Amino acid sequence: MQAKPAKHTVVFDETDAAAMVDFATEKPYELPQLADSILSHGLALVGTRYRYGGSTVKSGFDCSGFIGYLFQEELGMQLPRSTREMINIDAPLVEREELEPGDLLFFSTNGRGRVSHAGIYLGDDQFIHSSSSRSGGVRVDSLEDRYWNRTFIEAKRALALASADQPVRHP
Repeated sequence: MQAKPAKHTVVFDETDAAAMVDFATEKPYELPQLADSILSHGLALVGTRYRYGGSTVKSGFDCSGFIGYLFQEELGMQLPRSTREMINIDAPLVEREELEPGDLLFFSTNGRGRVSHAGIYLGDDQFIHSSSSRSGGVRVDSLEDRYWNRTFIEAKRALALASADQPVRHP
């Protein structure tokens, strides 16, 4: 009795095999775990009130206080306190099409072309930030929204500054 040929055959050439070996031997990519930790904690804080100068759950958060709180609590990473200082950190710039969860987003919401607001990219064109007392404090918004799309300045990958062997903290 002769074996019937398989209906679906996957053929690998030498290039595919080499790529699989390279992939299998590379060090694991750490960014998603770090981003997941920060974003999970951030999403748990949705609805926390806005407070100018605020940087704690109890007092409420402004945008930079919210970001600083999450990076400190989850990674032990100290970020500058203001958006004007935060935008100048020595982290890789990221093109909008290359955004990854955990990237910092910077906006010019005052119409002067200077940074005045920041958030953290979630993925799928969504970001989390502490907006204003009028709009409910910590919330999720879309970069596709005309306002945020128009005021977006740049993004930075601050997680690239985190040590790969840095412990991830959980509340």
